[in-house]
Amino acid sequence: MLSIRPQENLSTDISQAGSTCTNLSDLFISYLEQLGVEYVFGVPGGAIEPLYNALARSERRGSVRPIVARHETGAAFMAHGYYMSKRRLGVCCATTGPGATNMLTGVATAYENNGPMLVITAQTAMSHFGRGAFQESSDTSINTTGMFQYCTSYNSLVSHASQFEHKLYAAIMTAYQTSTPSHLSIPLDIFRSSSGIEKPSYDLSGLMHPTRRLDAEQLDKLRDLLLSSENPVFVIGEGCIDAIGTILSVATLLQAKVVTTPHAKGLVSPYHPLFRGVIGFAGHSTAQSLLADASVDLVIAIGTGLSEWASNNWDANTLMNEKLVHVEFLERRFAYSPMARMHVSGDIGLVFDKILSGIFSSQKAKLLREKNRKMPESRDKPRRHFHTNEEKKCTSDAVPVKPQRLMHELTSLFPPHTCYLADVGNSFSGSVHYLHPYDRRLSGERKRGYGVYHSCFEFAP
Repeated sequence: MLSIRPQENLSTDISQAGSTCTNLSDLFISYLEQLGVEYVFGVPGGAIEPLYNALARSERRGSVRPIVARHETGAAFMAHGYYMSKRRLGVCCATTGPGATNMLTGVATAYENNGPMLVITAQTAMSHFGRGAFQESSDTSINTTGMFQYCTSYNSLVSHASQFEHKLYAAIMTAYQTSTPSHLSIPLDIFRSSSGIEKPSYDLSGLMHPTRRLDAEQLDKLRDLLLSSENPVFVIGEGCIDAIGTILSVATLLQAKVVTTPHAKGLVSPYHPLFRGVIGFAGHSTAQSLLADASVDLVIAIGTGLSEWASNNWDANTLMNEKLVHVEFLERRFAYSPMARMHVSGDIGLVFDKILSGIFSSQKAKLLREKNRKMPESRDKPRRHFHTNEEKKCTSDAVPVKPQRLMHELTSLFPPHTCYLADVGNSFSGSVHYLHPYDRRLSGERKRGYGVYHSCFEFAP
């Protein structure tokens, strides 16, 4: 059911989380502690002051603390980045009126990019609704709850203190289940209300564990397709971030070529021997040629919505055809691939754990492992197995410095595991095509000796 996986070494011991819940703001903090959330990103304001008072109390005891942004949009981006980096729920907050409207762009971005997020915005006191209060944003004024309905999967006004817990539970559940933002609009007087309870009524820690059931018949069919395929290709999407090590282990066992979508570029080392580059927007000709190769008989697209950029404008000749198998944890994305020969739903990590177990002892995998053992080990420096455009510009001494050379030089100036953030525009396309840091993700240990892989890119749309 959930794509998020358990985290180790949470900063707060869940069993001891939460101090006395004097009001609903303190109760809210207690729920964040259950989830191991460390930060709330936002900008203070009068209507949301009770929440910041609770955060101050929380910070003094070493628990959840506020991170003050320069702008509410930035706070939402920070919350989304926190989820991308830590795989914990991103939480952001804003005051009423312009604080809430400022936050919309960042929330919409998380919605488009499938980022679980909890958005808290304030309202003027319920007694002031419909009276033209300062920065009123109720349904009789500038209706912020109405605005958020288009970029959230759960969106509600908490009109009574007794609603708070079950609406918060529903909001967090929906954020995890749909990998999208949830929004709660909370009036000032509700924030200040006494909770009337000593501890939270719900245990949210179970939300951190994937519980989606896997279809055994689907998995058997996928395993058989992989074992019978002569030339499979894996298309890695951004949804593979928690399962990339297992996926690449399967690809290595089968010697399947690997490409990524633009937003998943950093999940695979550019020097991985099976990697053939990025498909779609700003991608590489080697990836495009691979998918267009008539000998490719199976394409496994994993953790991608197959959007315009990720599918090379929905190219039917290379990707969007009957060779495709679409593996996703968000079933709604299957609407984008009706031509696929098969859809496999479930937590991607669990799916490929099962697939890996199913093929590891197969005759095909044994033969391929034996073949690899007999091949002489190369002592050459790892090289890329894909081509870029205008390669000479990467080392050109021309002035002003070419963007291609900038991307090339960055990889030698910074340590191997540097994280790069590429914003939308030319920096995004240049990074996708030309930024290829050397890293050590071709070695390391994982269970059963498979490689360890980590993301070294984040792309902001």
